[in-house]
Amino acid sequence: MTRSPGRQPPARYRLRVAGHLGQHWSPWFGDLTLTHDDDGTTSLTGVVADQSELHGLLTKIRDLGVTLISVETVDPRHGVDDDADSHPTHEAAGERRTVQLTTLEDT
Repeated sequence: MTRSPGRQPPARYRLRVAGHLGQHWSPWFGDLTLTHDDDGTTSLTGVVADQSELHGLLTKIRDLGVTLISVETVDPRHGVDDDADSHPTHEAAGERRTVQLTTLEDT
C-alpha cells in the first residue's frame, strides 16, 4: 500500500499542561501516560497516530480548561527528558521538534 503525500507515520508526543491532572483523567486520554513534573505541570506522553488524533487531544485539553504549555514530538530512541533544554529543531528524521505556545497575555 502506498502512502499519500504529506501523511506522516505515528509519532511519539509530549503535551505539557499547567497544574497536576489527577490520574483519573488517564483513561480519557487513551494510551497517553500522565506524569506529574516537579515544576507543577503534567506531561501527557505517548504515540499519536496522526494529526487528527493530535487535534482531538488538543480539544480535550481545551475542554478541561487547563492551560496548554507545549506540544513536542519526542524521538522514541531517547528518553522524554533528553535534551530538555534544547532549542526547537527543523523537521528531520529522528529530531525532536518543540512548539512553545503563548497566550494573549504574553504578547
